[in-house]
Amino acid sequence: MQPVSRDDVAAETRVALARRYAEVRARTERLAEPLSAEDQTIQSMADVSPTKWHRAHTTWFFETFLLEPSLRGYRPFDPAYRYLFNSYYEAVGPRHPRPERGLLSRPGVAEIARYRAHVDEAMPALIAARPDLADLIELGLHHEEQHQELILMDIKHVLSLNPLQSAYRSARPPSGVAPAPLAWLDVGGGLRQIGHDAREFAFDNEGPRHKVWLEPFRLASRLVTCVEYLAFIADGGYRRPELWLSDGWAEVQRQGWTAPLYWREDGGWTIFTLAGRRPLDPAEPVVHVSFYEADAFARWSGKRLPREAEWEVAGVEHNVALAGNLLDREVFHPAPGSGAGLLQMIGDTWEWTASPYIAYPGYRPLAGAVGEYNGKFMSGQMVLRGGAAVTPPGHVRLTYRNFFPPAARWAFGGIRLAEGA
Repeated sequence: MQPVSRDDVAAETRVALARRYAEVRARTERLAEPLSAEDQTIQSMADVSPTKWHRAHTTWFFETFLLEPSLRGYRPFDPAYRYLFNSYYEAVGPRHPRPERGLLSRPGVAEIARYRAHVDEAMPALIAARPDLADLIELGLHHEEQHQELILMDIKHVLSLNPLQSAYRSARPPSGVAPAPLAWLDVGGGLRQIGHDAREFAFDNEGPRHKVWLEPFRLASRLVTCVEYLAFIADGGYRRPELWLSDGWAEVQRQGWTAPLYWREDGGWTIFTLAGRRPLDPAEPVVHVSFYEADAFARWSGKRLPREAEWEVAGVEHNVALAGNLLDREVFHPAPGSGAGLLQMIGDTWEWTASPYIAYPGYRPLAGAVGEYNGKFMSGQMVLRGGAAVTPPGHVRLTYRNFFPPAARWAFGGIRLAEGA
């Protein structure tokens, strides 16, 4: 048997990257397929982006950071798109205001499809010619996977405001399984390590790997369910300021919160999902709560939220597999967890932690404009862990640090409790 040459390995790597590029880009189009042009143009609030903007912005990333500077002879599809579809990269130049993305009736959905095809036709040549750009291409693919989740988060909010309460698409029904009894899993304290080891892809905010000191703690075996959250509501949870952080209580008063986002009491509780509005399933995990609501529920329970280091260490010690109720299952909603051990750590809902989103010791952002990807947001946000039912498979890791403002509710945020040992 002849040994495999370095050139053969490089060629196989390029083929695999080209295949992955095609698969990721195709998934975005499949997610947009059930939506009309009108659906894809609406922006229901400043935090939501239209579907067609997500499709264009992810394309803009490959064009702006890869094709324009690195592929000889490449011509931008439309120079105006550099302004229209820049999200927040100051180093690239000015951009269309985020709250006004829904005012862009043009370019239309068909034109965005042509833009995506234009870039997709050019990328294979770049992948073949510039193996040194593989890491940046991989970053672009993970960036697009983030936007695939955002497409579903955002269109859910858009459709929820329509009186017709239309579904994005039908989904597999809930499992009908009763949730596992709540148990508490002990994790020892001491000097531990967290963060990514940089041997495979990770976002820059997941490292560097570093030591942390943990006191012994216990982590709940599963996510908080709707029936448990209903007890919090029935006990006046949204009317008791002593349960809330000051900013959270101010948000409750300002927004008039009385239940999680998408819940409605119609003679019985209902919930809006990507498959339309339906009766609330008491056994499924509560989702679409803010950090403030998660923290208030934990206080009401006599518990607390886990710190992100605790969450990660527990996942490693309990050998949590990187599989669960993710996008590929096409449930699009959290489902009851069953079995033994540490359940639902991957998928179902992103889990709010008690940790602010700040840099790890020794953190350095990437050089150039892509360095704005994560580091510039390390202020005023809270960390979530674990992925959700709309997270693409293969996109999440035990070290993955998602982050949102503490009042955010349209994200698929849920609750896992912790306590001191």
